[in-house]
Amino acid sequence: MNPKDIVLAFSGGLDTSFCVPWLQERGWSVHTVFADTGGVDAKEREAIEARARELGVASHVTVDGRPAIWEGFVKPFIWAGEGYQGQYPLLVSDRYLIVDAALARADDLGTRSIAHGCTGMGNDQVRFDLAVKASGDYQVVAPIREIQKEHTQTRAYEQAYLEERGFGVRAQQKAYTINENLLGLTMSGGEIDRWEAPGEGARGWCAPRSAWPDEPLRTTVRFIEGEAVEIDGKPLAGAPLLALLNTRFAQYGVGRGVYTGDTTIGLKGRIVYEAPGLAALLVAHRALDEAVLSKQQNRFKPDVARKWVELVYEGFFHDPLKADLEAFLASTQRKVNGEVVLETCGGRVDAVAVSSPHLLESRGATYAQSADWGVEEAEGFIKLYGMSSTLWAEINRK
Repeated sequence: MNPKDIVLAFSGGLDTSFCVPWLQERGWSVHTVFADTGGVDAKEREAIEARARELGVASHVTVDGRPAIWEGFVKPFIWAGEGYQGQYPLLVSDRYLIVDAALARADDLGTRSIAHGCTGMGNDQVRFDLAVKASGDYQVVAPIREIQKEHTQTRAYEQAYLEERGFGVRAQQKAYTINENLLGLTMSGGEIDRWEAPGEGARGWCAPRSAWPDEPLRTTVRFIEGEAVEIDGKPLAGAPLLALLNTRFAQYGVGRGVYTGDTTIGLKGRIVYEAPGLAALLVAHRALDEAVLSKQQNRFKPDVARKWVELVYEGFFHDPLKADLEAFLASTQRKVNGEVVLETCGGRVDAVAVSSPHLLESRGATYAQSADWGVEEAEGFIKLYGMSSTLWAEINRK
């Protein structure tokens, strides 16, 4: 073991590329780990590995994190069925799986030093640091936070730093901070940070309106105990299933939004995000959930879901409350079995048909059509059900 070995969670982008020479110049032997949580193809993976070699790292490994992100995040997130502040689909949640991959590499090397490229202005530093602290006695080094003590225009400084040492910077990275994974894509920086309309360059997977296909898309998703297991009758493991939905629904511009939210550290955060597959799964699962869960389950579950989402968003991925809430969510999914037909003409997706052996249907009644009770029973129910409100109106009418 080299006492100056350090493991850097590496993506090949501007921030983590900057971290390599910065750490090396302070005596660290840098070992990079790219946790492939989806969103990059084979060519991009090769480019990331080539970037690590170009920067002169001591070693580089690529870890397939897609199965872990499905099991560790996608399943409970779809069970919860809620975005952060009602919108954002937590696309940053791969950070926790990246930490796991970096810690595993550190253990292999026998070092307790971990580095990341998070800034001192964002939420990711909280997620990384808290996840590391919850996993053991490790030292965290954050080069971007360090340079922010002296430099206000951080990205410009990083670009100049790399270029002075002969390392190029991709043109797109000069304009935006881009994060891609199996869950989706986020973009910040440039006009997005200036509260302006996103430019043409601020687009990732989702096709613009002019490129949407003319024919509507229909896709059938089958669930077993709340987990999506088939697309159009074809069984698929979680990660390939989500990747397929991303490809299909991105063609129709589904799952794209501009989001402004309350960050963990108190600032307002603004991003462009694209999550076509998650958007489709959320719609499908909610339609099935609502049809098979009881009225009381459907009323209470969103409260649990919102708390689970807050914990994940704010860095408490390993808090025991999160596990407690997941136990409840898993319990609600015991009978969430069936198929949902999704349809999109572009921009949004709807659940147009639901089938399940557990649909809560009454054999003798259909809402607003027929009933197996009499008029007197209906009138008596209304009288008793509304008694408190009716009495208040009568007594206070004068």
